[in-house]
Amino acid sequence: MTGTYKRDDLTIDQHLALTTAARRLSEEFTGLFGAETIERFLHTGYDRFAGKAAVADFLPLLAERFARQRLYALARIEGRSDGRPIVLFLCVHNAGRSQMALGFFEHLAGGRAVAWSGGSEFASEINPTAIAVMAEVGIDISKGFPKPWTEEIVQAADVVVTMGCGDACPIFPGKRYEDWKVDDPMGKGPEWVRPIRDEIERRVRVLLADLGVPVSAPGPHR
Repeated sequence: MTGTYKRDDLTIDQHLALTTAARRLSEEFTGLFGAETIERFLHTGYDRFAGKAAVADFLPLLAERFARQRLYALARIEGRSDGRPIVLFLCVHNAGRSQMALGFFEHLAGGRAVAWSGGSEFASEINPTAIAVMAEVGIDISKGFPKPWTEEIVQAADVVVTMGCGDACPIFPGKRYEDWKVDDPMGKGPEWVRPIRDEIERRVRVLLADLGVPVSAPGPHR
């Protein structure tokens, strides 16, 4: 049975939202993780997003989504997963390049592979121009959110793709890394971001082919 989050820094609504989130996660990961691990992941996620979220009401939701990803990663490390390949896209702010890569990967893989993203200095929101140019090709990344990475997320990935995070990118011996030299879209208009978007799509398609994952959509018609 999960706790009720007796913390002085939470409102009643936030207490209830986190308690409900803990219950959902406990049901999803029944037999894999206990209440203590689930609540710890929720608490640490909440704390990490607390200084970033534009709207405090969204904090429990962000904490739940991040905790779910971390629990899936931990299950993978412990040898309890569905066997799908996992790719982790990393950049500095997790607001532009890595979010577009994640959007393309999920769209093209059609659930046959898993993708995550993170940033060394994650931003408070996704780059609006990145959202706009991805919408032009029929992919909605507006519901995503910038997030950090954690040790278990990196360890669980089969491939780690880095885009500009430099020395801040986590390095684990034996892990497959790819460093994509792709321009940062921060502060650029749509006419500059579209070529970045198209280059990321090209690279994602090559990566999926290399992983043996058939794509669910044909090449771009634009």
